[in-house]
Amino acid sequence: MSLTTPPVASLSGRLKQEIVSAISQAGGWISFDTFMSMALYTPGLGYYANDSLKFGPLPYVMRDGLQVPGSDFVTAPEISSLFGQTLARQIAQALQVTQTREIWEFGAGSGALALQLIPTLEGLGQPLERYSIVDLSGTLRARQHERLQAYAHKVRWVSELPDVMQGVVVGNEVLDAMPVKLLQRSQGVWYERGVSVRGREALISGDAVSAAPDDEFEWADRPTELRPPVPLAGIHDYLTEIHPHTEAFISSLAERLNRSAKGSAMFFLDYGFPEREYYHPQRHMGTVMCHFLHQSDADPLSKVGLKDITAHVNFTGLALAAQEAGLGVLGYTSQARFLMNAGLLPLMEAAALPERVHAQKLIMEHEMGELFKVLGLCTGEPWAAIGFSAGDRTHTL
Repeated sequence: MSLTTPPVASLSGRLKQEIVSAISQAGGWISFDTFMSMALYTPGLGYYANDSLKFGPLPYVMRDGLQVPGSDFVTAPEISSLFGQTLARQIAQALQVTQTREIWEFGAGSGALALQLIPTLEGLGQPLERYSIVDLSGTLRARQHERLQAYAHKVRWVSELPDVMQGVVVGNEVLDAMPVKLLQRSQGVWYERGVSVRGREALISGDAVSAAPDDEFEWADRPTELRPPVPLAGIHDYLTEIHPHTEAFISSLAERLNRSAKGSAMFFLDYGFPEREYYHPQRHMGTVMCHFLHQSDADPLSKVGLKDITAHVNFTGLALAAQEAGLGVLGYTSQARFLMNAGLLPLMEAAALPERVHAQKLIMEHEMGELFKVLGLCTGEPWAAIGFSAGDRTHTL
């Protein structure tokens, strides 16, 4: 049985044509961040813009009596509802401190986190006036609409950010899907790694565009003045990423939040490292990873549009971009420590055994507990956020 249904496979073919055309127009080469952006976000065709399931616990599902491809990965809100219930306690404090009543969630996925946060905040005496979702995926928006019908009077979807924002910003596994640039050091010389097409001579002449579905992408390096943010010891070959899009995103948010008379806060949960670990001499293969049917691989040039492409987050770069834009750092720690500080363990004790088992994955070191980190930011002077009350690692950034 094919791993992809014909409609989705057809979308992949059309997406490849779009990318091949872009490569042709650019003279035979595009940067990896351009490729990643097209592979993930091309309207109607990219991974986050097509109809594939994406989020869920199973790689295959039954449909009309047949086993067909299911989801590609599962995120914390789908693993356990205690994730959102715990995060809500930190958000409740932030809403109280900032005297605001709005949440902005970026990349809301299946809508599971919103479904956990809204009622929990009501139970904590911090009801929301508005829950704003910013999501580029039309298909995910439709799924979110369906899932959040009970809160239709509070939830809205926006495609463009207002000039002035206020409230609490939440991003769970959204930064890792932002395009990155690839840098390759070979024999002591730095190159920017981009994407070309096999048979590049025919492509440049325009002969290959009509045959896009049969073409295969390949890596192509060009000399560059770009460098990692810290010097790398040694002269051995080294592949890594830099994150100009993510840092620009933080700066853009900061600009809008700082225009408000009221305070605001941001909490980003994702997998990544501080800079000294991100650019460690031994991490010489980079962090770009793909997810397809709950399997991981490091080849973003295959199954284009059918699988997720991610890169780990450089949390030091984010914190510096935030500070340069006038924000303060509330704290930085592991997801396990953050959730325990915010009250996960008492919630687990009161939960049924199956729920406790699922929730353990959120904090176990070999699951999500250590690899995933949390960065808290704020406008104005930093305050004592409960999620960072113990085990704060801001000094490691």
